[in-house]
Amino acid sequence: MQETTSWQRLAGVLILLSLIAQIIGFTDWLSTAHAVSYLLWAAVVLLWRDIPRRSRLQAGVLIALGVLMLLVARFVYGAEIDWPSMLQGNIFVVSMLVGVSFISLIGKQGNKGATGQRVTGAGGVLRTWLGVHFLGTILNLSTVLMVGDKLARRGPLTTPQLLALNRGLSSAALWSPFFASMGLVLALVPDVQYAQIAIVGFPLAMLSGLLTTLELKRRFDLTEVDGFSLAPSSLMMPVVMALLVMLFHFLLTPTLSIISIITFLLPCVAVLSNLRDGPRFTLRRILQHTTTRLPAMRGELSLFLAAGLLTIGLSTLVTAVAGSDWTLFARFGTPQAMISFAAITLSALAGLHPIIGVSVLASMLNLHNGEQTLFAFVALSSWAVGTSVGPLSGINLSLQGRYGVSGYRMMKNNLPYAAVMSLLSLGAIAGISLMVI
Repeated sequence: MQETTSWQRLAGVLILLSLIAQIIGFTDWLSTAHAVSYLLWAAVVLLWRDIPRRSRLQAGVLIALGVLMLLVARFVYGAEIDWPSMLQGNIFVVSMLVGVSFISLIGKQGNKGATGQRVTGAGGVLRTWLGVHFLGTILNLSTVLMVGDKLARRGPLTTPQLLALNRGLSSAALWSPFFASMGLVLALVPDVQYAQIAIVGFPLAMLSGLLTTLELKRRFDLTEVDGFSLAPSSLMMPVVMALLVMLFHFLLTPTLSIISIITFLLPCVAVLSNLRDGPRFTLRRILQHTTTRLPAMRGELSLFLAAGLLTIGLSTLVTAVAGSDWTLFARFGTPQAMISFAAITLSALAGLHPIIGVSVLASMLNLHNGEQTLFAFVALSSWAVGTSVGPLSGINLSLQGRYGVSGYRMMKNNLPYAAVMSLLSLGAIAGISLMVI
């Protein structure tokens, strides 16, 4: 493992300080939004040269467009702009990502008994999908690398294994309250009815697992394809964390959003679980996480912050040009939702992360009541399909960097899956629109 530089360690400290500032802001003792945004952007500046070239180019274009739109709104249309607040886009989502990263400190790495006996065939593919899906609801992208590394011990990963890893994680965006997609949605439309999202999203995610298993069984010889055997004990942590989030949301801190609860709860649980081994051990693990894991999040942090700046710039310019009452759709119903899903998913095929499409769309809508829940499902379903097939999505870039598979190859192999999931998603959009509007 490459040793971190002093700049990377300093950036990690700044990211940790931003998380602490965000948690303090939840108490209403003082407003910390400016501090959080400045600390996060300072960390991105320090890590800029270390960001992968493609991610750096994409983030750079988003930043430039966001700044350009703000300048046009100010100097061409005379809009009043609160410049100190322009860096606050998506800081809630980024803080949640940082908080979720601390889940890796719960338990001991390499815990034996986490996996069972060797499994192969279609059953092995399904177990790989299930393992990545349910662990990924909490651990996010790190689950793909954890499971992938275990499978890679028996040899280079095959196409069915890579596709199971990809789809197992991407489909979790349909319902997991811990996913970055849900964090973004809750930040954009805070009045979402999560229960209605989960009622539709979870069965759709299970259909993704069934579709993946049947499709790969038809296309490939799975006789010698190893799967990931997940012991039931490994699912305890995701289940317990989900129950804790619901406990805080409905009983202990009902005024806080789910994204806020996740942001402070997961780091607190991680610290408490390590205190059993003493404060020095706990401090050492936190320090190691701060100086290694947090700087390694540079790609996703820069993308989310850049997309946030773009969203602010676009919404400011649209308001300056068309007035505060202009919206892309006068009403956000089933046809508008389907068009939006198609646009975001197709943009992912072109190489844009779904966060960009979702953020841009949100900036041009004025949503009311049930429309927020419908928009949320559109965002989550297009994220699930778009990240699976998009060649420049975080998961495909990670698989490419770790296991040498090309993003184009993953896109080509996922096109039939994406087409079927798109049809199922459109049907689900029609169903959920009947429930909420």
